[in-house]
Amino acid sequence: MVKIKLLIRKMKENPKDVRFLDLCKICEYHFGKPRHIAPSHHVYKTPWFGDPRVNIQNKKGKAKAYQVKQVLRAIERLNEKNAAKE
Repeated sequence: MVKIKLLIRKMKENPKDVRFLDLCKICEYHFGKPRHIAPSHHVYKTPWFGDPRVNIQNKKGKAKAYQVKQVLRAIERLNEKNAAKE
């Protein structure tokens, strides 16, 4: 959990420099195993319909910055949804 929080903090500071495998770890922690894996895309299931989507691409070992931002928004939305349940 500590490593996940550290990775998320680094993602927020610099979304342009995120390793694809680190982003996969974060997505699997929050959204479970990908529902679709293609050679260049991993798609994760979210408990809502539509945006923010969790669809990430591997670009030479790095994640695309706009997709990192989408994942961060999805994590925020997930946290809000979980906080509302409590």
